Amino acid sequence: MKKVPFNLQLFAATNVESMTNPRDSLPNVYTNVTAREVDFVTRFTDNWEALRNILGIMRPIRKAPGTQLVSYVASVTLEDGNVGAGEVIPYSKSTIEQITKGDLTIEKYAKAVPIEDVNKYGAAVAVEKSDDAFLTKLQNVVLGRFYTFLNTGALTGVASSWQAALAKAQGEVLNKFAGMQKDVTEVVGFANILDAYDYLGTADITVQTQFGITYIQNFMGYRTLFLLPASFIARGDVIAIPVENIDLYYIDPGDSEFAKLGLNYTVQGETNLLGFHAQGNYGTAVGESFALMGMALWAEYLDGIAIISVGTEAFTAVQSPASGANPAALKYYEKDANNNYFRSTDTTVAAGKTYYTRAVTYAA
Repeated sequence: MKKVPFNLQLFAATNVESMTNPRDSLPNVYTNVTAREVDFVTRFTDNWEALRNILGIMRPIRKAPGTQLVSYVASVTLEDGNVGAGEVIPYSKSTIEQITKGDLTIEKYAKAVPIEDVNKYGAAVAVEKSDDAFLTKLQNVVLGRFYTFLNTGALTGVASSWQAALAKAQGEVLNKFAGMQKDVTEVVGFANILDAYDYLGTADITVQTQFGITYIQNFMGYRTLFLLPASFIARGDVIAIPVENIDLYYIDPGDSEFAKLGLNYTVQGETNLLGFHAQGNYGTAVGESFALMGMALWAEYLDGIAIISVGTEAFTAVQSPASGANPAALKYYEKDANNNYFRSTDTTVAAGKTYYTRAVTYAA
């Protein structure tokens, strides 16, 4: 592990970019490649620290490479609490089932800046701007996967308006966690950015943008409401999740085991989310940059994520589902005795059971 001590004199020449302090110092102020490596990993870590605070999640959790991440659905059937003196107290039935798995793996990235670009644009542009774009892309890899994962939430429903959907989504997750006797301090939400601006109109509400993420803080009971493009959340959908249901897992790229391969990545700070190494390649006359990371934003309870759609829903029975089908993965639903539909947790098709698909017609 190549862990560089924090050198104030060295780092003073390299400003960390933020919305209030855009960077005007470029790589030509770096005294060596190590300073550039430190700057890159520090900016990445600082960005994630700020994002973690916006999300309200706790300290990142370090895991070993190959760790399997698991999501659950939980339910409790409460027995009658009116128990006579000396009688046996019946157990309430608690059921927790695994429904989604993912692997936390090391991801390797590389980019190269040819000497022709430095000759044409100067190092200030060719190196610095490509580093900025590289950093943003790495951040978006993790966020994009998390947004996709959120859309697999098991608490679904419909509402008549966008405002009603926001309220119902929050109510659903609060009710779910109360039923599991788990505390919820705050809820964060995710909505389509066009829906949000249609609703906000000329309202005097502060919309913030940081690290390419648009959000509103302290809005309608939400700690933060993230406004996402249609590629991540459909128009008409609102997603809510308690902050207690979000974890950030990571693999330390500065692990000493990697150094045994001769791979020494610069890391910075107490939480090593990213490793970065830069070098020149004389054989091809390019400046190479390598990034190593293993990060995942994850929700422990899949039925602790509510997705409420503005419109109506209809359920259709699945005719003869394939014997090898996975109802949970296919987002099939079941129906209880009160004709309430709920997401199936079956991983294999149960004989004699009827499954349903859900279709949403979004309001115009």
